[in-house]
Amino acid sequence: MKGTVFTLTEAEVTIGRESSNGLCIADSSVSRRHCQIKRDGDEHTIFDLDSLNSTFVNDLPVKQRQLAHGDRIKIGDSLFLFHLFETDIPTSSSKVHFDDRPSTSRDTMRVRVEDSVQLMARDLCALMKISAAINSIHQLDELQKQLLELIFEVVPAQRGAILLREEDGEEFSTLFGLDREAGMDATVRVSRTIAQQVLQDGVSILSNEVAESDAFADVESVIASQMQSVLAVPLVLFEKVLGVVYLYTTDPAACFAEDHLQLVTAIVNIAAVALQNVRHIESLESENRELRASFNLEHNMVGESDSMQELYQLISRIAPTDSTVLIRGESGTGKELAARAIQLNSPRATKPFVAVNCAALTESLLESELFGHEKGAFTGAIAQKKGKLEMADGGTIFLDEIGELAPLLQAKLLRVLQEREYERVGGTRTIKVDLRLIAATNKDLEEAIRRGEFRQDLYYRLNVVALLMPALRERREDIPLLANFFVEKYGHKCRQRAMKISKEARARLLGYDWPGNVRELENAIERAVVLSSTDIIMPEDLPEALLETESPTGAPAAKYHEAVQETKKQLILQAVEQAAGNYTEAAKLLGVHPNYLHRLIRNMNLKPELKNRDA
Repeated sequence: MKGTVFTLTEAEVTIGRESSNGLCIADSSVSRRHCQIKRDGDEHTIFDLDSLNSTFVNDLPVKQRQLAHGDRIKIGDSLFLFHLFETDIPTSSSKVHFDDRPSTSRDTMRVRVEDSVQLMARDLCALMKISAAINSIHQLDELQKQLLELIFEVVPAQRGAILLREEDGEEFSTLFGLDREAGMDATVRVSRTIAQQVLQDGVSILSNEVAESDAFADVESVIASQMQSVLAVPLVLFEKVLGVVYLYTTDPAACFAEDHLQLVTAIVNIAAVALQNVRHIESLESENRELRASFNLEHNMVGESDSMQELYQLISRIAPTDSTVLIRGESGTGKELAARAIQLNSPRATKPFVAVNCAALTESLLESELFGHEKGAFTGAIAQKKGKLEMADGGTIFLDEIGELAPLLQAKLLRVLQEREYERVGGTRTIKVDLRLIAATNKDLEEAIRRGEFRQDLYYRLNVVALLMPALRERREDIPLLANFFVEKYGHKCRQRAMKISKEARARLLGYDWPGNVRELENAIERAVVLSSTDIIMPEDLPEALLETESPTGAPAAKYHEAVQETKKQLILQAVEQAAGNYTEAAKLLGVHPNYLHRLIRNMNLKPELKNRDA
């Protein structure tokens, strides 16, 4: 199977172990119906069909992901490369200028759209040619350029413009002009009055006396361009006017006739559908580009919940700047991963990323670690040492647990943020650094400021851009993805065969609140992989804290674990009752620590039952 090429010719292709799939993979680690790839035009999206081992794109588990050229897709033990090629057609437009003057003369001809469907047989060839040409173009500017060029072949217009308005808007939002000889280099002058009249009334206007009209006698642009004839036709689709096709000539001998009006009206009615479709496609592509900003974000975080998608989009906007970032969130939510994602997607991506845990060292050691020291600065300083700030020069320094920073170091860090300079411990030479600072904390800095434990001016310097990491309990839909990711990670370390998570164990994972967040989940999965005696992770392989929680409603339950939980519950209730509601005495009766008893009561949701008994 290695080296095999699969061409995605169908709109939908399912992949899995069953032979009925469009792509069948004979692999026990692949679900019967594992995933599906859907094609919509040039876009391909992969969907995981609730497979046991997840679908991985670029080594990250996904539920749904739009595929890009070069993406790596891992299904079970099989690895696929996705290839897609696209081309764009660049083009440009002439400058379009409006004249805000009255419109037409007394001899102006006005024709409704429904009156112009009867065409001469000699025009049929031109219509067929135009219809074939415009329906093969998928870029708006190129379509408008081609449409005007084809109109110039059958109508004696010197210059033309296509004016499109926004949905339900009254003003023109898109203007495209073209000169028959000069192309996009000439300025196309449009009478705003004529254009607005066609737009509002939905009727075509033909005038061969523009230069002689009293309404334009004082208009310098008309005099300068020597405009003679004007032909303006509405773009109508489903009885709605999308815009105006505006044509004019300066040649007195090249007047527009009624046949020209009928032909152009028929042409623009054919083109209206193509123009609207291309505008809609470009609008969708623009939205897709914004969404792709988060999909194309280089990071090692796992999650596709709404809160994580918002986080990815925020990181994609933050990363290209040099602003200081403060990442907040509970312990274990992945604050350092977010900091690394900001670095990876910034102009400093190839420069150093230096991480320092401010809570891991004493004040004196942390000062030396951050700022470095000179030889002889203190006992044991036998040589000069560069600090982490100096090592991060040109790149990014990440200060984790910034809320634990001592007051003296807070003052020194404030100077670094303000001046981008400092001195080593025991030194006098000023060292200048060019770096970006990202800080993280799980501490309430506002409360620390009120208690006088954290400098307010430093807080303002750090809190330029704030990033909040969602807790795992707030994005439970990501738990299966994360669990499968960690099973894959630790399964490779411990054994060769792929491992799966049983439905009962998965229900326990989903029913737990995860106070330690992603870090706790990772530790739980690593433990389960190590302790599991089979290729399937069962509830008994999980930490005891998960088994103490109630099974989610409708979740499959193992009789053994349910019996153990019920026994624990009755023992606790009896002990509390014997101790007359005194938890400390109840803990003594059970032979456990009071804190452990409190945890059991909380995890097993026994407080309501205990209150009812007291009542």
